[in-house]
Formats: sequence, C-alpha cells, structure tokens
Amino acid sequence: MENQETKFGFTQFAETWNGRLAMLGFVIGLATELITGSGILSQIGLM
Repeated sequence: MENQETKFGFTQFAETWNGRLAMLGFVIGLATELITGSGILSQIGLM
C-alpha cells in the first residue's frame, strides 16, 4: 500500500490519457473526412 496515488481528477495520469485519446480522435476524424469526402457536420446532417 505504498503507492496510493489516485487515478481520478486532474492528475498526470489522467491528462496523459486525455491527450492521447484526443489525438486519436482527431486523426480518426481527419481520416473519415478523407475517405468520405465530406466533413463531420455534413455526415451527421447539420450542414
């Protein structure tokens, strides 16, 4: 029980994973736009 560091809230662990998932989402969004030829807003019917 030496390592009782929390994994919730604004911790280095949480912010690292938040950044990684944000980068992954951005790349997936760009790839989807390249494959379909339309932007995300037009894909969900807002434009």
